[in-house]
Amino acid sequence: MITPWVVIPSHASWRGLARPLAMLCLAAVLWGPGATETAAKNKKDAARDARIAMIRALGQEIAVTKVEYPRGKQGIFVDGQGKLDQVKSKEEVRRNGLALKPGTPVQITKLEFKSDRVKIELNGGGKKSKKWYEHIEIGMGSNTTPVTTQSSAPVYGSAVTLVFPGKIETATPELVKKLLEGVLDFERHSPTVLYSPEVPAEFKEAIKIHQVIVGMDRDAVFSSKGPPDRKVREVRDGVEQEDWIYGLPPSVLFVTFDGDRVVSVRQF
Repeated sequence: MITPWVVIPSHASWRGLARPLAMLCLAAVLWGPGATETAAKNKKDAARDARIAMIRALGQEIAVTKVEYPRGKQGIFVDGQGKLDQVKSKEEVRRNGLALKPGTPVQITKLEFKSDRVKIELNGGGKKSKKWYEHIEIGMGSNTTPVTTQSSAPVYGSAVTLVFPGKIETATPELVKKLLEGVLDFERHSPTVLYSPEVPAEFKEAIKIHQVIVGMDRDAVFSSKGPPDRKVREVRDGVEQEDWIYGLPPSVLFVTFDGDRVVSVRQF
């Protein structure tokens, strides 16, 4: 039988090993399984807090489109540097048609998050869906008929998907707005700014449904319809007036200003 040798360090040696051993014990505590779980939990909590902050700040926010938005569920795509994927956007418009032209007021109605991106729905999104009652048929056996023959209204919403430049926990509402500034204009008069006692009730209702009525000022029209496609100044009966023109033939809206007030609204 061979007896193993055990080397017992001297008192001086113990003193020399005390500090390295303490550092090893501390490292074991800091980098053990418990520390890994804590780091993962902190990361998960940070991502959750970032999502909540964006939903609170951007949900129901009003903006104006700067580019064309296609119909369909895909929408447009913006990368982590704020660059629009124009090739994909044009292809979506060609395939599904145009939902929103530049200068259209929109409202953010939903935010859908993934690990490295957020999909922001505008005006309810671009996917057409049936109402619950459109799925119902009545009758006996195979002889059934739908309860309604009217289809849902056309969809005029879309979406923009933004890829985060880093992890979601580093994203902020301010960063999201900055990255989207090439496709959405958030720096405008929101309808909520105009909801004051001085603003007539009919103007408030018109802004909600994006209409223009006589008597509005320029800020109200901008909040309702966004910037015009074209502006034309003319002298009529000795008075200089300005037309804000929205749309293209065969559907064109003329909004005529005398000074700062709308004096005529014509739809062709």
